Amino acid sequence: MGLAVIGFIATFVILVFLYPKYIDLLKSRNVSQVTSEYALKEFKDKQKTPIMGGLLFVLIPVIVYIIVNFRQIKDPNVLFIILSYVLYCSVGFIDDFLIIRSNSNDGLSAITRLIMELVYTIILFALFNHIIPLQVTIPFLNISVRLAWFIFLPFMSLLYMAEANAVNFTDGMDGLCAGVSFIALIPFVIFAFIYKYTNIFILLICILAGLLAYLVFNRHPAKIFMGDSGSLALGALFACLGLLMDKTIALFFIGGVFVAEMFCVVLQQISVRLFHKRVFSYTPIHYAFVIKGHSEKKIVYLFYLAQLILSIIGFIIGIKTL
Repeated sequence: MGLAVIGFIATFVILVFLYPKYIDLLKSRNVSQVTSEYALKEFKDKQKTPIMGGLLFVLIPVIVYIIVNFRQIKDPNVLFIILSYVLYCSVGFIDDFLIIRSNSNDGLSAITRLIMELVYTIILFALFNHIIPLQVTIPFLNISVRLAWFIFLPFMSLLYMAEANAVNFTDGMDGLCAGVSFIALIPFVIFAFIYKYTNIFILLICILAGLLAYLVFNRHPAKIFMGDSGSLALGALFACLGLLMDKTIALFFIGGVFVAEMFCVVLQQISVRLFHKRVFSYTPIHYAFVIKGHSEKKIVYLFYLAQLILSIIGFIIGIKTL
């Protein structure tokens, strides 16, 4: 517990110190937001806000963890989490870099990004399949369905890519994605504590501190955005934790806001392409609330509340698989 406290304080203090300097650096290099093709006109004024804030809340918590708990750095569970977090961050970083360089939304093509995510997931499976429970446990029934590797690998790949892109869809308002991620991460912190996965617990506490420090500068009005560097990394983190702790069904609820965001986008796309009709006034769904006249801050707080309820439900479901 002592190392966790040290890691939390160190990560938070370092990032609160670094973010203003990082923001100034990004502004001096004109590394700023390019409005998403999904964004409403009301959000066009955010184009001058620096992006790639996620790079710091990915790297600094990992570095702090390595320093405060360097004797346990070889823990394969921790390496699996760190590598998932950093590899998917690298996909987002490349995408952000290309968007910034082109001064448009022309980053990685959808197919290129998915291929990179698939390749990274295969690498992760090859390196860590010996520690991943190749099963899906059904809560309350105490039934574990064992999966052969050639079935589990596509399942793992789909989970990683779905989570990464679901979190990415949620990143559209000041404080929304980071705040929802912070709340969604808490059940896994508790699971790590209950399971006595001490090293995982310390790492997750550092990541929580990173998100909290980022929120200091991302809350409305945001001074920096996480970009794909942060959103894809967070999605991979949730997928990794769900698999590692055998909480994939609980993850459906723990990441409920992300699931809802992606479901709405997919449903909208299917309806428009097949029937030429919209199901929702706008997607990602958080923008639909803007169209109905709600303020950005009110929407964010509403999503926080929804995520808190879903996290509690997910935790209850997850605890039944202990």
